[in-house]
Amino acid sequence: MTIEITRTFDLLDHLVNNFPKEDILAGKVDKEWVKYSSQDYYKYAHYLAYGFVDMGWIPGDKIITLSNNCPEWNFVDMALAMSGIIHVPVYPTLSTDNYLHIFTHSEAKAIFVSSNLLLRRITPALQKMENPPQIFTLAPIEGQRSVLEILRSGIATREHNLPIIEERKANIKPDDWVTLIYTSGTTGDPKGVMLSHRNLCSNFLAHAKVDIMDSNCRVLSFLPLNHMYERSMNYHFQYLGISIYYAESMGTIAQNLAEIHAHGFCAVPRVLEMFYDKLYAAGKDLKGIKKKIYFRAFKHGARYDYTLIKRVSIWFQLKQLFYDRLVYRHWRERFGGNRLTVISGSSGIQERMIRLFSAAGINIYEGYGLSETSPVIAVNNPHDGYVRLGTVGPVLKGVEVKFAEDGEILTKGPHVMLGYYKDPEYTAQVIDSEGWLHTGDVGVFVGGRYLKITDRKKDIFKLSAGKYVAPQIIENKLRESEYIDQVMVVGANEKYAAAIISPNFNTLHYWALKYHLHYRDNAQLLALPQTVEKFKKVIEELNKNFAAHEQIKAFRVVTEEWTTANGLLSPTLKIKRGPLTTKYKDLIAEIYGKEELHGGFLSAFRQVELPSMPWRKNS
Repeated sequence: MTIEITRTFDLLDHLVNNFPKEDILAGKVDKEWVKYSSQDYYKYAHYLAYGFVDMGWIPGDKIITLSNNCPEWNFVDMALAMSGIIHVPVYPTLSTDNYLHIFTHSEAKAIFVSSNLLLRRITPALQKMENPPQIFTLAPIEGQRSVLEILRSGIATREHNLPIIEERKANIKPDDWVTLIYTSGTTGDPKGVMLSHRNLCSNFLAHAKVDIMDSNCRVLSFLPLNHMYERSMNYHFQYLGISIYYAESMGTIAQNLAEIHAHGFCAVPRVLEMFYDKLYAAGKDLKGIKKKIYFRAFKHGARYDYTLIKRVSIWFQLKQLFYDRLVYRHWRERFGGNRLTVISGSSGIQERMIRLFSAAGINIYEGYGLSETSPVIAVNNPHDGYVRLGTVGPVLKGVEVKFAEDGEILTKGPHVMLGYYKDPEYTAQVIDSEGWLHTGDVGVFVGGRYLKITDRKKDIFKLSAGKYVAPQIIENKLRESEYIDQVMVVGANEKYAAAIISPNFNTLHYWALKYHLHYRDNAQLLALPQTVEKFKKVIEELNKNFAAHEQIKAFRVVTEEWTTANGLLSPTLKIKRGPLTTKYKDLIAEIYGKEELHGGFLSAFRQVELPSMPWRKNS
């Protein structure tokens, strides 16, 4: 039965009529998968909506969800949408200041929180508010009001409140505001992006058409649902009738993929890099011929291009079958046994990873977008065969793209936001008088069809000699080294480009063990002459990929891991240049002000007196 989907909650009727599945949504409770049918989803969402009427919440009110991924998030999301209430999903990993800003700026009436841990995390912000929002929990927490209270109220008042919700649904138009998304950003306070039903529906309907999965498939969801990327894909999967299972945590992804025999998932490059590192590390424990074959499979995968596999030599295809039988097949078994469809977004992914995982039957399709564009602008299209490595694919149907004189990507269409909440001035800066949204990203079309992102406009800097440097391209290439976990390229208005490197200590410890190096801790390991020389060689080799002015002429390797917890990565795992620049301002000043060049490099590490410590190795 065809259901026209112009509002997000139209998905409920679509699912009940076209995909009456027993496991459209599933989450773990006490280590067991709890599954919800399409009919369960429909009923719970409607009963909650009836309960919202009893709460006195009216169209236009704002309600926050602060939750890990779970089926209940969807029940609340749909209930809010059909009630005309603005859903404000918020990251569970923000600072107290950011929480206080969002709670105050949004004027939210209530917060749905999924755990006691998250409740404790937001309590300092709530304590600073004169009139804090009401708190409801998605899981039972002693002393707190639960969502079950609202659900029971909705069930009890169904007869009275059903006509009220049906009237609200009938009055909701596609262009009505439905959600407020606070962008994670890398600097300043989060900004509230206002999105309509048309924004969301036009976008997920368009990118659902490029998917090769269908209603027989299962996907694992682990990226935060409060982010527009995962949320839009969540709607996308529901539209296709694909079962969505929510991971227990970021630490159980591989286990959960195997448990449900998944057919796909969404990821950001950092997650895929962690998978890569674990697979690479597994090979180091092998011996003899097994180890040799294992790492030759890595080299073979680095040359693989799934868009050209039918046009390569018979010899290459035979090697592909050989490595699939002996190596790649076992990788797939670790993730559930099926060939996987993986959509990657948020930032650029290294091409070597796309090649290797695709050789193993884990096909990665890169896309691009912003919260302000609902979010997808372009994505590789396996359904119609429009896929090109090194690009984010063709522009979505219904989306317009053009380039400004400086190469900035501009976009227009039904996916462009309504504006920034309470900020018409900034809205006017971002969306021009002709309706073009200025993305802040720089790109080009490859082959006249495929969009390629080259950098963030604001991140590109000029050296003192007048040459421009696009740091993201260089950073992505540097992170191809197994010794580099994260990196930030610097050098604005300086003579040359330099890098601050956070190393991959797992790989570095293995390397140090192999060469019998002794050290007390990571700081001493980085100060060893052998380590300094190793990183010099790594950088020298990678510099061959860059023009002379782009090459890294100096670097520092630091002991700190860059994470969301310490504020050096955004919630979508992008480096935060502002905080990193502040944290390492002395190192950067040292690079450009105090050291002399030695053989094309500055002295790579500061020589500091190490404190006396027990003999140990930090992991």
